[in-house]
Amino acid sequence: MLDPKHIKNLEDIVGKENVYSDKAHMIAYSYDATRTRYEPEAVVFPRDEEDVSRILVYCNHHGIVITPRGAGSGFTGGALPVNGGITLAFEKHMNKILEVDMENMVAVVQPGVINKDLQRHVEALGLFYPPDPASEEYSTLGGNVSENAGGMRAAKYGITKDYVMALRAVRANGDIIRAGKRTIKDVAGYNIAGILTGSEGTLAVITEITLKLIPKPKFVKSYMGIFPSVEDAMKAVFKSLASGANPVAMEFMDALVVQALKEKLGVELPEDAGALLIGDVDGNVIEEVDFQLQMLESSFKENGAQSFVVAEDQEGRDKLWYARRNASPSITIYGSKKLNEDISVPRSMLPEALEKIYAIGEKYGFKVPCFGHAGDGNIHVNVMVDGSDPEQLERGHEAIEEIFEMVVEMGGTLSGEHGIGTSKAPFMNIAFNPQELQLFKDIKQAFDPNNILNPGKMGL
Repeated sequence: MLDPKHIKNLEDIVGKENVYSDKAHMIAYSYDATRTRYEPEAVVFPRDEEDVSRILVYCNHHGIVITPRGAGSGFTGGALPVNGGITLAFEKHMNKILEVDMENMVAVVQPGVINKDLQRHVEALGLFYPPDPASEEYSTLGGNVSENAGGMRAAKYGITKDYVMALRAVRANGDIIRAGKRTIKDVAGYNIAGILTGSEGTLAVITEITLKLIPKPKFVKSYMGIFPSVEDAMKAVFKSLASGANPVAMEFMDALVVQALKEKLGVELPEDAGALLIGDVDGNVIEEVDFQLQMLESSFKENGAQSFVVAEDQEGRDKLWYARRNASPSITIYGSKKLNEDISVPRSMLPEALEKIYAIGEKYGFKVPCFGHAGDGNIHVNVMVDGSDPEQLERGHEAIEEIFEMVVEMGGTLSGEHGIGTSKAPFMNIAFNPQELQLFKDIKQAFDPNNILNPGKMGL
């Protein structure tokens, strides 16, 4: 347990009402979406950047580890306090939209701002913040930046890193640094904002974020393509995009997911549907939206689509998207525990990658339903096991390792959007050679020589 004197000194820094070491808080801040639990020894709510600096100075001097935390919605253990110490939480005080600069189209926010709150705020002003992780209703922008979160709109608009213009952050020794500018161009010095984005809180604590905004598109329509097989759907993905189609999203669900949606949720889908592609098309001119939909329909049907459905209004859009948004909870019919990995491959490799993933599942005797962001090559692979059977769990992890090896060999990556955290740290040597891993450690050493910031994450 953390020495009581440290609790008292932290209370002196931020106020007694912002430091908690009772059991209820330890439990509440012990988990993330992995459902793995590690209790911190205290939870501290900084009021501002100066508080963060003073906390880090104190903890660095006394060797107390710090785990920055957003909403705890991550899937890889990035916010878990695996080494105890204190959890630094931002939702209580550092949760404000500080500025929306309409002329330069940027927003300045604190790390505790909820993603969807920023979206709603800027859309009311005619602007648009595209990154939309599935957790957008509760995940924080600080967490999004730390994990370099993606989302369904990534096919057209990119991911979090594409919108981070500047950051303010605090190093482990308490130094406050600025990284980046709100200018469109900035090539002065190293890209420190780029290094901090996706660093999972291992290098510095982010205290302020400047994000690029774009004009809000005036028109949006949704579509669904129904295919007899996964192979047909995957060919339609890369061939339609290579031909010039530019959908906002192109989400994929395989036959196992389709069957689960029918059985568990009663979603009405064709009996012979082997795969679905669902997405949006947007634009400022309705003719352009309709032209894009025509391109998709033509390409889909050339690649075996049985039908192509377009939703013209919000009710129809919601109905189409209901299936995709419920893909994850529906697949529990195949096993009590899913080993969920978010691999990513070049889009042209999707048919081959999925064929090999299913073969690995068959080899180990597991159902492996897949869904995800086919438009950017990012697929959620779910190895379904009996969570109460240790032998099944072990074989499930062996299957995951084999999938990782295959994906990297194809030029892909271990994670398209969930990050590495603790759950993928053991597999980093599959994706990186010893020299590259050492470079990561050298960067960590430069920022945090005493290793107090989120140690154990990303294999660092």
